[in-house]
Amino acid sequence: MRTRLRQLRIDGRTFVWRAEIHHVQGSADCHRCVRLRVWGAGKTSQALQADLLSVAWPAPWGACATDGAYPASADVRAVISYALKHEWQPERQGGTFVLSEYEHAAGFSLPAFLLTDRLRTPESADPTLRVIQVYERRHRG
Repeated sequence: MRTRLRQLRIDGRTFVWRAEIHHVQGSADCHRCVRLRVWGAGKTSQALQADLLSVAWPAPWGACATDGAYPASADVRAVISYALKHEWQPERQGGTFVLSEYEHAAGFSLPAFLLTDRLRTPESADPTLRVIQVYERRHRG
């Protein structure tokens, strides 16, 4: 399978990015998780990685198969801008700068996504509980 790379220009700089769809298991359901990877200075430059947990809830039947959440260019732009302000150095050679749930979730979210560590660390926070909390905050009234 070919990997589709996309480009995004921010302040005169071209960033190349890709998004891979994954799924993570929570306590009550399976959730879509998209691994975003971005490069700002070629394929050997320091990559940016963010695992984005879809906040779609209530989950449709068969949520893993039917959740269509996917980051738009505006989402990728927001991830890049946040990472640049938090010490990502795209011109640096090698390595990966990770926007982790543990370090960055309190200060960063997107309308359709939260940061998650569940793809890298199975013991991280329960995605079902986090998604339900977002849903409840948005629908209080």
